[in-house]
Amino acid sequence: MKEEEARKRIEELSAKINEHNYRYYVLADPVIGDYEFDQLMEELISLEKRFPHLLDKNSPSQRVGGQVTKKFPAVRHKYPMLSLSNTYSREELTAFDQRVRKGLGGEPYEYVCELKFDGVAIGVTYREGELERAATRGDGVQGDEITTNVKTIPSIPLKVKTTDHISAFEVRGEVYMPHHSFVQLNRAKEKNGEATFANPRNAAAGSLKLQDSAQVAQRHLDCFIYGVLGENLPFSNHWDSLNTLKQWGFKVSDRISKCTGIEEVFSYITGIEAERGQLPFDIDGVVIKVNNYRQQEKLGYTSKFPRWAISYKFKAERGLTKLLDVIYQVGRTGAVTPVAVLEPVTIAGSTVRRASLYNQDRMEELGLHDKDSVYVEKGGDIIPKIVGVDESLRPAGATPLHFIDNSPECGTALKRDKGEAVHYCPNSEECPPQIQGRIEHFISRRAMNIDSLGQGKTELLIRKGKIHHIADLYDLTYEDLIGLEKTITDPETGKSRTLSFREKTVRNILNALQTSKEVPFERVLYALGIRHLGETMARKLARHFGNIDNLMNASREELIRVDDVGDKVASGIEAHFNDPRNTEIVNRLRNAGLNLAMKEETTTTAPTVLSGKSFVISGVFHNHSREEIRQLIENKGGTIKGSISSKTDFLVAGDNMGPEKRKKAEALDIPIISEEDLLNMMQDSGT
Repeated sequence: MKEEEARKRIEELSAKINEHNYRYYVLADPVIGDYEFDQLMEELISLEKRFPHLLDKNSPSQRVGGQVTKKFPAVRHKYPMLSLSNTYSREELTAFDQRVRKGLGGEPYEYVCELKFDGVAIGVTYREGELERAATRGDGVQGDEITTNVKTIPSIPLKVKTTDHISAFEVRGEVYMPHHSFVQLNRAKEKNGEATFANPRNAAAGSLKLQDSAQVAQRHLDCFIYGVLGENLPFSNHWDSLNTLKQWGFKVSDRISKCTGIEEVFSYITGIEAERGQLPFDIDGVVIKVNNYRQQEKLGYTSKFPRWAISYKFKAERGLTKLLDVIYQVGRTGAVTPVAVLEPVTIAGSTVRRASLYNQDRMEELGLHDKDSVYVEKGGDIIPKIVGVDESLRPAGATPLHFIDNSPECGTALKRDKGEAVHYCPNSEECPPQIQGRIEHFISRRAMNIDSLGQGKTELLIRKGKIHHIADLYDLTYEDLIGLEKTITDPETGKSRTLSFREKTVRNILNALQTSKEVPFERVLYALGIRHLGETMARKLARHFGNIDNLMNASREELIRVDDVGDKVASGIEAHFNDPRNTEIVNRLRNAGLNLAMKEETTTTAPTVLSGKSFVISGVFHNHSREEIRQLIENKGGTIKGSISSKTDFLVAGDNMGPEKRKKAEALDIPIISEEDLLNMMQDSGT
């Protein structure tokens, strides 16, 4: 395909994909299936790889993430992001209405009522119809730039379908995590023995500050837009602005209402309160705004809040029920979590039977006794929590509940490290949930990616005594697997099915195990399941030490010298490799043929001309993708920074680089080099 043909096809594919994204994520009215959509995306990505200079920074292919942001630079808001005054009282809403009436001197006025989403407020700037920058609210005057991460949210358009010829504008919105995404995320964290998020709001906030945008994309965030700011906008009131934003392709809630008078506002609030429990996302109230912009300006502002808007917040929904029992769950790292078993109670439209108690400290804070009557609250939380005890209903002679001393799975005495809230079972070799969790972590997609062993197959292999350690996977033979079967019952539906290891299943498993031997060292290191060692840190350690032997033999001081490695991570690594059983597993994996060393060209132990130099990359390059530029620099000892500072050594500039980056680099007298300059620098170094 010639370049001009590729350009036209990329434009055509981008337009189609953007339209399908809009129909799926904004209108909830898809016209093609997932397979057809994936085919379009695969074709686009393929063409962009063949013609990298045709890659647009706002191509729909960029939503999958992949860029790593080391730091989130502070940016000043052009328009301050103000807070709203809050009330829980309808009487105070009436007083607000009276102040509005008085402030407008008897003019007729309308309100627009909207949902108050419980998420993270952001401002997104568009210039010439394209997404330029996204930032968190911060302190209202300045926030953190999170552009790369926001681009992974499918409902936020990268290019806007406006025909109003507005050169620049900013939309305000709320990023949130839908309930189903939140439940999936916490289930995965529990399975991996990691601390769970308390509520979707915290999960959304934490996701937006992840360094790896590919991980953000996997969190399935969403965003409602609720306002727009700019010069010469084509509307004079808030209601029209929201409807125009819909036409431009933004996701605007359909639960908005234009109200005349405070009684209509109360009716709206009553309706939303009744519907709240069925919503697929969290809200914590209703926002009421004067509709007309001129009247908003006339009413003005206090030192903190606009006088033309107010937030009515719902009280957290809670129920009183009986505590039947406390059970203890063991995760793959041995972390033990107490869970309250409750007499079923309906809260916010759903039946609650269990509530996390988090840890021993929380249990003691509540002062729980056997068969207590407890208050359970959902509020903004999908995972219910116990918030109090009605001691007046406590049975006579009730005994206090104490955290267990031994593992409920294997009976081993639990440990609790100094400075940590979590107890854990140290019997990693014999504790059944840890064995299964460790193996499931090893085969997971972001580790060894042995997907043929999913869906309950590892549990069957453990039960049949075929595997006990991760290294046992590579000793499996055709004879070990063929004919194995078990019955699986769905706990929700009660329906059963038979899992059988037939010919095709066995061949797929053996082939997947063989293919996994090509997985690079940094992912193998992450797959080992070392306590406190996450994916990003595994990558850093793999690059720093180059191979597993250097890492295993590293002293505490050598470990801590690695960027971002603290005492907790260092202790986890030391404890893991000081256990001879783990070193034996490493040797078995080595004999099986797994990659336990970085390829020579990707290690950073040998000093080069780029060692100790920091680079910022901006723009689109002709011969390499941004990720390839990043890889080249890191392979030669340089480090990549997300923002320019006085400590930056070079700005590597491509086409369409950010003008602010250039301006800042020039102000700090930082050398601006091209892709060719960088390659020449490496060539001159003889590396």
